[in-house]
Amino acid sequence: MPAGVEVTYARGYVGDTDGSYNGVSSGQDLTETRPADVLIREACDLAREADVVVFVGGLNKSDMQDCEGNDRQSLGLPYAQDELIRELSKTNKNLVVVLITGNAVAMPWVKEVPAIVQAWYLGTEAGNAIATILTGEVNPSGKLPFTFPVKLEDNGAHALGEYPGTPDEVTYHESIFVGYRWTDKNNIKPLFPFGHGLSYTTFEYGKVAIDKKNMTSGETVTVTVPVKNTGNRAGAEVVQLYISDLKSSLPRPVKELKGFEKVELAPGEEKLVSFRITEDALQFFDDKKHSWIAEPGDFEVIIGASATNIKGKAKFKLNP
Repeated sequence: MPAGVEVTYARGYVGDTDGSYNGVSSGQDLTETRPADVLIREACDLAREADVVVFVGGLNKSDMQDCEGNDRQSLGLPYAQDELIRELSKTNKNLVVVLITGNAVAMPWVKEVPAIVQAWYLGTEAGNAIATILTGEVNPSGKLPFTFPVKLEDNGAHALGEYPGTPDEVTYHESIFVGYRWTDKNNIKPLFPFGHGLSYTTFEYGKVAIDKKNMTSGETVTVTVPVKNTGNRAGAEVVQLYISDLKSSLPRPVKELKGFEKVELAPGEEKLVSFRITEDALQFFDDKKHSWIAEPGDFEVIIGASATNIKGKAKFKLNP
């Protein structure tokens, strides 16, 4: 802890109180007799006097949360955490929300909070890892591996009315349209898109270039894009390559992730990121032919910093 920094703590909410999971016990007494409003008031009283407020919460491995035995019953945070976060945001605008979860959660307070850290489950070094991010010792460069929806109905299984199904069976009718493929197809704005992630620096993408406009079966196409660190911190950006089949005999996603490259850049540094596209990247599975095929026609290369933050495009044609 840096010299001169004082940390104060308030519980804020009550989660599980038995202190044990899967045969492992923390040995702590987590019982709490004070009501929720008293805990929230205590947390806000401390927050009012603080320079910066760090809320740490999320889910756990208990039943009907991030467990394996039962599905979650809600996209929201348990234990009235949403109410606490909202009250803290009213009390002190310098609020950082650190979420310990293994999956997406709803964030009805997202516009009221200036900083959100998705910390996942980091194990025994979680505290140290999170501290290095919060203090700026380490520049974060992670990207979301799936789409965070605003609400449950933004997911295909819920939108189509199949989930939770019967006690014995759930039928999924969204086919290949899951995640960003579903939100693209249905023009749904996600809470946070697949591939999203911020940094303590900024990046600028140049013009996307392609080495040929026509590709014959067995050939390759090379796509390049310059990426520059325009901030004052060293950092890493994950450049994402999507491909769109502009006309297909079978339904295909609006775009499909086909590659990504993580590039480390010093302040002011620029590097050329390159992707090599083979015919495999253009294929889809034809269930009637029971084989992977690439149909001749027009394709579009899409370069993005996430599934919705598109930086540039280029077209080419696959010839017979």
